[in-house]
Amino acid sequence: MKKIFIFLYIMVFAVSSCKDYLDVVPDEAETLESLYATRESAWNGLAKIYNYLPNITDADLSPWLLGDEYMGRKDWDSDNNKYLPIRIMRGLQNEENPVLGYWSGTRGGKKLYEGIRQCNIFIEHIHLPSNMDESEREDWKAQAKFLKAYYHFLLIQQYGPIIIRDKSLSLDAPKEELYQNRSKLEDCFDYVIRTMNEAIPYLKGQAVTEDAGQIDQIGAKAIKARVLLFRASPFYNGNSDYYASFKDYDGEPFFPLTYDENKWKDVIDACDDALATCAKFNKGLFHFEGEPYLYDRDAFEVNKERMQTLYDLRLLITTPWNKELLWGYSNILSSNGDGGWNTGRNALYGRTQIRFWAVMQSVMGAFTGFSGDNDEVENFANQHLGATYAMTERYYTQNGLPLTEDIDFIESSKYHQYDVPNTDDPAYAPWAGYMQPDMETIYLYMNREPRFYANLGITGGYWRGHYFLIPFNPYYSTSGTTAIPRGDNGKILYPFGGRETWRKANDYLETCIGIQKFVHPESYSGNWTRLQRSPFPIIRYADLLLMKAEALNEFYGPTQVVYDALDEVRTRAGIPSIQEAWKIGGKARNAGKHLTQEGLREIILQERGIELAFEGSRFYDMLRYKRAPKEFSKPVYGWNNTASDIGAQTGRGPELKQIRSFTITDCLWPISIGELNIQGGLKQNPGWR
Repeated sequence: MKKIFIFLYIMVFAVSSCKDYLDVVPDEAETLESLYATRESAWNGLAKIYNYLPNITDADLSPWLLGDEYMGRKDWDSDNNKYLPIRIMRGLQNEENPVLGYWSGTRGGKKLYEGIRQCNIFIEHIHLPSNMDESEREDWKAQAKFLKAYYHFLLIQQYGPIIIRDKSLSLDAPKEELYQNRSKLEDCFDYVIRTMNEAIPYLKGQAVTEDAGQIDQIGAKAIKARVLLFRASPFYNGNSDYYASFKDYDGEPFFPLTYDENKWKDVIDACDDALATCAKFNKGLFHFEGEPYLYDRDAFEVNKERMQTLYDLRLLITTPWNKELLWGYSNILSSNGDGGWNTGRNALYGRTQIRFWAVMQSVMGAFTGFSGDNDEVENFANQHLGATYAMTERYYTQNGLPLTEDIDFIESSKYHQYDVPNTDDPAYAPWAGYMQPDMETIYLYMNREPRFYANLGITGGYWRGHYFLIPFNPYYSTSGTTAIPRGDNGKILYPFGGRETWRKANDYLETCIGIQKFVHPESYSGNWTRLQRSPFPIIRYADLLLMKAEALNEFYGPTQVVYDALDEVRTRAGIPSIQEAWKIGGKARNAGKHLTQEGLREIILQERGIELAFEGSRFYDMLRYKRAPKEFSKPVYGWNNTASDIGAQTGRGPELKQIRSFTITDCLWPISIGELNIQGGLKQNPGWR
């Protein structure tokens, strides 16, 4: 029986069985007909086109690293093969071999035009298999058509105006067909939306069990809403500031230069349609409904409501195929062709996949000593990618407000030491399960919203393992010694960020801030093969709600409907409603900010930056509003990862870790010089040669 997601992304048996197919020339009709002679061979073709989805789980290639949320090891800055998207943020993009280039598949980018070609071939030949029922044939064809549109959209995100490829071309096609010019941006969006509209009615309503991960009507309608959101946003809608002089050979601008607010109404309609489909199939926000871990039972007794919220948030991403996930990506098959789970270094949480460290290291690296120093597990561990310091300030206070807006937050004290109450102090009750009792931390880390504690690894907080709570203390360093550090009770002390020369001297978090959003507590079970894997979200229900809120505000301005959409997300996050948080006479310094369109826009964008943190959203949110050059040219800061205790940090604040540089030119990727040489008349993006 096919396993869940078995045909997706790296379906090895499909790729290997289609080895000759990879090199086939489009006009070899006889060969193509034989390749599509049966349902089984057509299935291989469908698997192949899914393989062009960008790999968001690879720590060195994931587009989620674009933006200002992640920071890797500083001593790897000179390594041209590490954290490639972060190299773009450092001003190191280039035309010779563009980083993460989807046009030609350069420097870690998927060859999306090749993927589009395979989609066209599939669509043109799926009528051939005789042993398929027609409903399945229509569904597969619709999947290929939708993916073709989606790949065009991903190209638009990077390059703006692109070449539209709606059919496969033979090698003897006329030159004007083989070497087309770029279409106007509006025509590109229209093509994507039209093609998605053609595909959606023929997709299955919901892909379940063995088909989970295939695009269905739920995911397709949500993605369509995202496409329309981009089309309506200021970067793509009336962007005369950047691209008034970027013109085609006919003298007409590639970008629409006049802002059209009616495009936001299309977003609203698409969101409503997607939400209605979600309701039909019982999709919605995730809430944890199981039993808490044994080590959390006491915390649930004294802090039930906040612990329930913490579990809702902590297990949101890591609970596979839950009701909030509308379309997910997973890269989970082994490379030996057996179709089984990958248990080696290339596994989803392994060395070459998305390390999002400290995410993975926390459960398989420094903390393996808790279960007897399982070397087999430890050898797979790396803790390299952590959060930037900016992320610690981006999350709200417990009052649902930004730090700078909350009158209860004392800016001058944020780096001061704070002693968490002990368990026998009644003041500890609201911190049970959130912060370690009688622990030294800093004022900045206290009285924050639950998503802060669910997503980040911070001094004095917890990570959850299979058997026990793992205390998080990034400031204890054993640099310069090979002795295993132990506390008074004989327990091994586990630094998070500090270099552990007794275990892995070069394994550390540069910023001392971990990310635990993507790892399931069950992953730490003493054996690598019991690692809990889950799909990474391409789009989820909360994103759909926030898109609707944004579109409503841009089209109508602040209304109760906008607040209601935002409050669904905020209520699950355990923070006050928009109107409560920003009310006159409340905790907000700029009370009533939510009553203006501009003020509510800021609130919505920050809400997206928090709820969708580390999921690849913020980079394009800032790009869409033409804020990327300003936001992403700010330096990256983090804590001193060689400090021996928190006293070495308090009062001093974070230190500079990395200079970033992101310009208007970087907003559109360069087309590679090699591609320009092949297609001599192809227009390059502004600022690139």
